[in-house]
Amino acid sequence: MSFVMQPHLRVVDSAPERDFRADMHAALAAPQRSISPKYFYDARGSQLFDAICELREYYPTRTELSLLRGHAAEIAALAGREAEVVEFGAGSLRKVRLLLDALENPASYVPIDISGEHLAQAAAQLRSDYPGLAVHPVAADYTQPLQLPAGTRKSGMRLGFFPGSTIGNFDPEQALRFLRMAARVLRGGALLLGADLVKDPAVLHAAYNDEAGVTAAFNLNLLARANRELGTDFDLDGFAHGAFYNSPQRRIEMHLVSRRAQRVQLDGQTYLFEDGETLHTENSHKFSVDSLRALAAEAGFTAGPVWTDPNRLFSLHWLAAPA
Repeated sequence: MSFVMQPHLRVVDSAPERDFRADMHAALAAPQRSISPKYFYDARGSQLFDAICELREYYPTRTELSLLRGHAAEIAALAGREAEVVEFGAGSLRKVRLLLDALENPASYVPIDISGEHLAQAAAQLRSDYPGLAVHPVAADYTQPLQLPAGTRKSGMRLGFFPGSTIGNFDPEQALRFLRMAARVLRGGALLLGADLVKDPAVLHAAYNDEAGVTAAFNLNLLARANRELGTDFDLDGFAHGAFYNSPQRRIEMHLVSRRAQRVQLDGQTYLFEDGETLHTENSHKFSVDSLRALAAEAGFTAGPVWTDPNRLFSLHWLAAPA
């Protein structure tokens, strides 16, 4: 992939609209319709996800923030001086501030996110708040092979940061593939990874079905985005948000459920939805500490310290990348 330069932002030229269009056609034509959750994250979707993180029911963000605050000194000691921080799926850059504040003279920060507009705004604010830090945002799909900007490292380690249990959005094969790619990118450094833990299904159900309906709006925004960018004619009132815990698979599933029999047009092609038929938009796998460490070891990492909250809702993992 090649980098396209814009002021303070590197954009990987990967034809995102073409990919979205092709993936939407494939999803609508499939017997069991499913599309990648990466398409949630246009500017509006990123704003809605930030709002989800503030909800009373949504425990992962506040729990992970608490873990980062409580163990920042230990993490900084492991990272050493002049670390280069690479964040996969950077979003609003809220959590990384706790890490940057704790690190000793971090050399640079490379946030990677698929939503270029949202990333550019967040990076500009971070650059203003940390004037001595070199910030090199990259608008890219971090699930694809990555080439990081040259000249961003000094003498310290390359520290990857992958919070929010985003690893749970991948199926097991995708998660393994991502971790192997991360191990190559971070060679000789480490990955600080957040992973949501298996828990009471009622707690999980509430987290993905909030009373205010923000998660529903986030889910439905995928259809609104398709209408805006691809020219589809999804009737947003014709679909409902659905989320449930699939216990045997240890995952939350999010779906958009058709409220009636209806037709959807894309590029002159008609796709039929039956009443109750769904478009599967996201999985959020939950882990045990041991299962996450085993997955990381299979990808080539050496598992280090693990930090969990007293209620064992969430976990932070230090994973050393092979040299």
